[in-house]
Amino acid sequence: MPSVKFLGNYENLAKICDFVTLAAKEAGLGEKAIYAVQLAVDEACSNIIEHAYGGEGLGDIQCTCETTKDRFSIILRDQGQSFVPLSVPEPDLNAPLDEIKPRGAGLFLMHKLMDEVHFDFSEDAGNVLTMVKNREE
Repeated sequence: MPSVKFLGNYENLAKICDFVTLAAKEAGLGEKAIYAVQLAVDEACSNIIEHAYGGEGLGDIQCTCETTKDRFSIILRDQGQSFVPLSVPEPDLNAPLDEIKPRGAGLFLMHKLMDEVHFDFSEDAGNVLTMVKNREE
C-alpha cells in the first residue's frame, strides 16, 4: 500500500497526480478510470488546500493508494479544518453557467467521477477522505 506525504500547496498537485496515476496504472485501471481518478484527486487536494488549510503551505496531505481484487482506493488525510459534507449544497446545473456557484461543484464532481466517496473526521486522525474506483473485470 503506497503512501506519501506532500506539503499542501498547488505546486504539489502535479506530484500527487503522478503518484496516484502510477498506482492506478499498477492496479490495472483503464484510461477512462485513471482520468476520473486524476480529476477527483486534483479537486479533493485543491479543496484541502483552500478550505481545510485556508491557504498554501499550511499543512500536509497524506496520500495512500490501496488495491484489492475489485477496488482501487485513494485515502487523503489532512489536519485542517473539518466540515460537514451534507452542509454543502449541490450546484444548480440548470442555471446559466455564469450563475453557477463554485462552492459544492467540486464535491458534486468527485461523487460523479468515483464509485464511492467517504468523509471521516476525528480529533486523532484529522480529516480522512476515501475515494473508491471499482476495477473492471
